Amino acid sequence: MRKILTALPDVFLLEPNVFEDNRGYFFESYNTEKLALLGIHATFVQDNQSLSEKDVLRGLHFQSPPFEQGKLVRVIKGAVLDVAVDIRKSSPNYGKWISQILSEKNKTMMWIPPGFAHGFLTLKPDTIFFYKCSGVYNKASEGLIKWNDPDIGINWNITNPIISERDKNGCAFRVFDSPFQ
Repeated sequence: MRKILTALPDVFLLEPNVFEDNRGYFFESYNTEKLALLGIHATFVQDNQSLSEKDVLRGLHFQSPPFEQGKLVRVIKGAVLDVAVDIRKSSPNYGKWISQILSEKNKTMMWIPPGFAHGFLTLKPDTIFFYKCSGVYNKASEGLIKWNDPDIGINWNITNPIISERDKNGCAFRVFDSPFQ
């Protein structure tokens, strides 16, 4: 497995070693010892999976302390534009974001530690998105920043995605009081 740094310290990509032949492919998507060597020292306690049609946008979500979550995300089928936004008040990168295409083809994973809001846009029909979480879901601690907030300025390359009512009503970044120091 290879670690690829991004413009946001602490968020990085993982490229697995994929073994392919005429029967298909095999790769190791999770190995706690190898992940620790690459800088992920999380204990994963919950797995989540979603199925979405093309142009579905989910996010920008996070969970507040003490129920914060780190996420190791990947695509099983299809493709997404995956986005992480730094929401740590003391970070020099506060409010900055990165995006990466994750797909069944590239098999790349992204590590998003606590202190980041996360969202994704599906680029293909019937996309299956999978993530390991370092904390269990806690409804009372969930937070949401507006997906198209102009102060963050994420380039989703879409004007009218399919989004939930909840995601339409995310918090504006200019009035957002981050629970992460």
